Amino acid sequence: MKKQYVLVHGGCHGAWCWYKVKPMLEHSGHHVTVVDLMASGVNMTKVEEIQTLEDYAKPLLEVLESFGSEDKVILVAHSMGGISAAFAADIFPRTISVAVFVTSFMPDTTNPPSYVFEKLIGSHSDSEEMDLKLETYGTNDHPLMTVFIGPKYLKNMYLLSPIEDFELAKMLMRVAPALTSNLTGEKCLTEEGYGSVTRVYIVCGQDKGISEEYQRWMIENFPVKEVMEIEDADHMPMLSKLQELCDRLLKIADKYA
Repeated sequence: MKKQYVLVHGGCHGAWCWYKVKPMLEHSGHHVTVVDLMASGVNMTKVEEIQTLEDYAKPLLEVLESFGSEDKVILVAHSMGGISAAFAADIFPRTISVAVFVTSFMPDTTNPPSYVFEKLIGSHSDSEEMDLKLETYGTNDHPLMTVFIGPKYLKNMYLLSPIEDFELAKMLMRVAPALTSNLTGEKCLTEEGYGSVTRVYIVCGQDKGISEEYQRWMIENFPVKEVMEIEDADHMPMLSKLQELCDRLLKIADKYA
């Protein structure tokens, strides 16, 4: 039976990062929609126009809104995309059969959605940040931040990925909004919305962007239905361990969708 996947990219990336996953899942007989969040990929919005998490997630919200009341979606989020996906799940819980967090920031329902991002950024030393650039925009009353992943930090994320994909990423990186509390707001996601959606987490064991330790802390902080692992995947399992990632996404569809 055909399932519907919706794939959400991480910060500074775009729908392009799923270019290997989409045809593989489609070859298995499923529908796949890839989303460019605002000011990402080929979405030409300027990052300065993004004032709220709702602004940033708007393309994802529009995709989920387009499905009928009987349609069920497997929502797959990578990295910073997990915060937008959780926000969307809070609004459309009945549209989502399962939310899959792939080495991804995964908010809870007791802290603001930005909590998991700000906690990690706050724990980074300058040497770890290397050329991860954080800059400000917005107003004095409502200061916001952008994030840009420079080539040194990016290399860390693509350590086990093909060199061609690393080169492609360097060409396609864009400045993205940093998902701080000033952007996401202080309001928590709800138990009856996001909290009611079945969640699966895919841990990537060789991730130098979001460490395995931090991935497991997020799972402990907000337990999921199932944890899957790809031991030798870097931060970009859709490139470094394509077959293994698709196998797990297909298993999740069979079990939960």
